[in-house]
Amino acid sequence: MSGRRDELAGNLAQVRARIADAAGRAGRSPEEVTLTVVTKFFPASDVRLLADLGVRHVGENRHQEAEAKAAECADLGLTWHFIGGLQSNKAAAVAAYADVVESVDRAKLLRGLSSGAHQRDHVVDVLVQVSLDTDPGDGGRAGVPPVDVERLAEQVAATEGLRLRGVMAVAPLGEDPLPAFAKLAEIAASVRSIEPSATWISAGMSGDLEAAVESGATHVRIGSAVLGSRPARR
Repeated sequence: MSGRRDELAGNLAQVRARIADAAGRAGRSPEEVTLTVVTKFFPASDVRLLADLGVRHVGENRHQEAEAKAAECADLGLTWHFIGGLQSNKAAAVAAYADVVESVDRAKLLRGLSSGAHQRDHVVDVLVQVSLDTDPGDGGRAGVPPVDVERLAEQVAATEGLRLRGVMAVAPLGEDPLPAFAKLAEIAASVRSIEPSATWISAGMSGDLEAAVESGATHVRIGSAVLGSRPARR
C-alpha cells in the first residue's frame, strides 16, 4: 500500500505543479482552482489514500459505483461530485449522496434532484453542463446548447433544494480546447448575471487542464494524471 501511496503522492504533486504553472501564466493564484480527482473504476482504498494526501473533492460518473464508494468512504468528510450522464429516474438517488451534480443538461432532472436533496435535508450544488461542440448532432459531448443555458440556469436557480453554482463542460474531441474554454467563460458570465454567486467553471481534464485554468476554470476534473491508467471495468 505504501507503494501506491507514493505513486499517488508523486502524481498529485505533478498535477498541482501543472495547475500552479498555468495559473501563474494567467496571473491567477493556484488557490483559485479546486482539484477534483475522478476515481471511476478505482477502489475505495485509493480514495482513502487520496484523502490522506489532502484531496477533498472526488468525482464519479457511474451511479452505482459512486453510491457504493461514497457510502464506504462516508467517514472521510469528502465532497462528492457526480459528473456523468444522469438519467432522470436516477436523479433523486444521486442527490442522496452527491454534494455537487455537474452534469445537469435538461430541466427534466430537476424534480428528482430536488426530491433527493429534500430526503437528505441537504442543498445540492448544481452546474449546468454546456455542449461546446461545433456540430452537436455528430455524436458529440453531452450538454445543453449555449443558446439554452440561461433558461436552464434560471430553472435550476428556482428549484427548491438546489443551488446554482455555475457551468461545466468538456472540450470538443480533436479540437484546440482554448477557443472552447474561452466560449465557456463567456457563457459563465451570462449565468452570473442570473445568479451572481454562480461563479464555478468546471473545465479541464488530464490532457487539457492548462488551457482550462488559463481560461478561468475554477475546478478541474483529473483522473488518469493522478490515478494512472484506468483499470478494466468491473
